[in-house]
Amino acid sequence: MRLRRVRWRVSHRIIRTIYPPIDIFEDIADPADWELLVAAEAKLNPRIRDQVGNLALVPVARRVAGPTASIVMGAFTHVSRDRPGRFSDGSYGVWSCGDRFEVALAETAHHFERFMRATNEPAGEADYRELVAAVQGRVADGADPALLAPDDWRPGQAFGKQVREGGGDGVLYPSVRYPAGKALALFWPDCITLPVTQARQFRYSWDGARMHRYLVHGTREWVAYP
Repeated sequence: MRLRRVRWRVSHRIIRTIYPPIDIFEDIADPADWELLVAAEAKLNPRIRDQVGNLALVPVARRVAGPTASIVMGAFTHVSRDRPGRFSDGSYGVWSCGDRFEVALAETAHHFERFMRATNEPAGEADYRELVAAVQGRVADGADPALLAPDDWRPGQAFGKQVREGGGDGVLYPSVRYPAGKALALFWPDCITLPVTQARQFRYSWDGARMHRYLVHGTREWVAYP
């Protein structure tokens, strides 16, 4: 498998929620000691394990600590097979981002619509936040059309697992929802440079059939979508 180094000085990611800051991720504690710290704190706060997530999914050498580390680590310690993606079956985390805002917007709009349709939601709104960060890693080329079917993720999930187990940091591929841009699926926290900038906040609006507009918080005018 061929891997090539990718470095983006700026990447864009949009997420629905942000986990509250977790002290062990944000302070100066050695990542190698996190399991011990969680075990000790859990005696006083039984919910701490749920807040931190599954640390075993991230090797000590690939963990990150410091300001905004909670945002990054949460993407890799809070996972579920009920939330798969194009390059993960949900058994491990992925930091998905785009080389431009439009990629992140289009990808998250699709998943927002997918969820709202699946749960038969009436018209409503949801808040999102944009994250901007420098990213890097040795990644595989995911431009094969077989990996980019709009709604069949099985080939991509098998490929992602192969890349991850083969020592790759992620997959670079043309955005399926915004083909003019590139997307990255990164498998490890240390591929994201701290601190992550928490940029704009958005409100997505669902009209009962599709996402038809969004609002940038702090402005008054809704933007039609798509």
